[in-house]
Amino acid sequence: MVSSRISENFVYIPENDTHMVTMSGARTYTAVLERLRRVGLRPTRQRLALAKLLFSGEDRHVTAEALHKEALANQICVSLATVYNTLHQFTDAGILREVVVDAARSYFDTNTRHHHHFYREDDQKLVDIPDDHVVLKKLPSPPAGTSISQVDIVVRIHPTST
Repeated sequence: MVSSRISENFVYIPENDTHMVTMSGARTYTAVLERLRRVGLRPTRQRLALAKLLFSGEDRHVTAEALHKEALANQICVSLATVYNTLHQFTDAGILREVVVDAARSYFDTNTRHHHHFYREDDQKLVDIPDDHVVLKKLPSPPAGTSISQVDIVVRIHPTST
């Protein structure tokens, strides 16, 4: 018999047990499980728990620190290093997109479709800009032997004086 620990939003899922479900229903758990399997990631309990936090609602932008805090608030015992590693694994697998706003701050975006961002400097939040709202007239030629794979634009904004 496998024991389970229940928090407000989650059921602890032993690594090899695919029959238990989250409190919010089988569909959410199944969708997260299938999403991880589809991209070739083994659905460990940490990956499942973090994926459920990330992908259960609307698209969002999170830092590793914010996701770690959210995990702890939901009684998911996971280290900050595990959160970082998992976010990078999800990014490498193509189910998250990393947005670097400066050398010290990265966000992870659940919306992997091509789009750009406003970065609100006052509260350090990212806001999506649809791809078709940005027009690039000309890009420089890439160095010999390379090609442009993607263009990411982060427009920094701050409140205007009133």
